[in-house]
Amino acid sequence: MSYQQHQAQAAVIVAGIAIVTLSDTRTEADDTSGQSIRKSVEHAGHIVARYQLIRDEPAELRVVLEALLADASVDVILTNGGTGISRRDQTIDVIERVIDKPLPGYGELFRMLSWEQIGSGAMLSRACGGVARGKLLFAMPGSTKAVELAMSRLILPELKHLLKELRK
Repeated sequence: MSYQQHQAQAAVIVAGIAIVTLSDTRTEADDTSGQSIRKSVEHAGHIVARYQLIRDEPAELRVVLEALLADASVDVILTNGGTGISRRDQTIDVIERVIDKPLPGYGELFRMLSWEQIGSGAMLSRACGGVARGKLLFAMPGSTKAVELAMSRLILPELKHLLKELRK
């Protein structure tokens, strides 16, 4: 079967998506990255099953991830924030511990596309993705431009196909 046929078969899938913003400074009112993810998810015909804004704290993220991984209404978890290299940026360290099957191409492609937008600063991103307990999990940087890039060029174009393959 061709790639296009796989895509066509997956067209009917509607995903329940959890959005988690990690930030020490943002509030729900000014979480432009979380709002951007919500808009793109809904525009693509999916359901925002959960939305949370939490502090950039590894222990908080672990608790939230455990709850979302156990939630039957959630098929996909999308995080934003905490993917850099500062001491506070520990999102990737937490997420990599729960991923069963990494999707290294996501992070590689994200950095390649970021390179086109911001140049060598793209190497500071540790964006990653994979499968955790049967759910898709993608970590994006916190900037709204980065979120828009990841959602429009990588995650949403493949989301239904990924879920179809995951459900086999």
